[in-house]
Amino acid sequence: MSRAATPFELLPGAGDSPVILHVPHSAREIPPGVRAGILLDDTALARELDHITDAHTAALADLAAEAASVKPWRFVNRLSRLVIDPERFPDAREEMLAVGMGAVYTRTTDRRPLRPADTDPQPLLRRYFHPYARAMTAAVADRLAATGRAVVLDVHSYPTARLPYELHGDGPRPPICLGTDSFHTPPELVALAREAFAGFGGTGVDSPFSGAYVPLEFYGTQQRVTALMVEIRRDTYMTEPGGAAGPGLTLLASALTALVDAVT
Repeated sequence: MSRAATPFELLPGAGDSPVILHVPHSAREIPPGVRAGILLDDTALARELDHITDAHTAALADLAAEAASVKPWRFVNRLSRLVIDPERFPDAREEMLAVGMGAVYTRTTDRRPLRPADTDPQPLLRRYFHPYARAMTAAVADRLAATGRAVVLDVHSYPTARLPYELHGDGPRPPICLGTDSFHTPPELVALAREAFAGFGGTGVDSPFSGAYVPLEFYGTQQRVTALMVEIRRDTYMTEPGGAAGPGLTLLASALTALVDAVT
């Protein structure tokens, strides 16, 4: 299987690093069989990918990892979130089901049909979602066994202007949004992130996006697994939507490196 066709990839870091940089939404790849179930024509699909993809975040994580004093691990989704979104709950707990964007999306960012409304999500969940979840669970368990703790830093980006699918997009849209979880995000982790990203014009917490990814096996039960979502407003580093990266990418990578070093 080619790298482009590989659903996900765990890139090893140092044996004594507790940090996993999780990059779930950076890719645009859609396997042909999945593409056949999407209603959009190629032009509309390319436009949707421009809006929904966290462009260049895999490159950001790569730069940060290579510069870190103790190299973190990276878990990278190599397929588009239009295949499955690995960070959604795969059941009725997911609030984004209200806009057709659960683990398997049926609506676009502007709420148009993406897949038929009667699409059965189970085949995609079995083929892509559950293997991803098992692999990420194993990666976190490995860090726990090796270092006694695991720190998941979720690397995302978000558009400058609110998109129609956003349920909570009417709040502040700071250059850096830190998504937290009441159980898995200790205040000191938020403080370290605020310090690391202080030079980008302001950090906010849980607006416009909140939460932090933890595999369900550890969610709400294992306090040695900590997590923080780093949402970067796209105008800080790229041309929107879906355009090239600018010099801000290197600056942000340095900030992410500083956070990794501080946590490690």
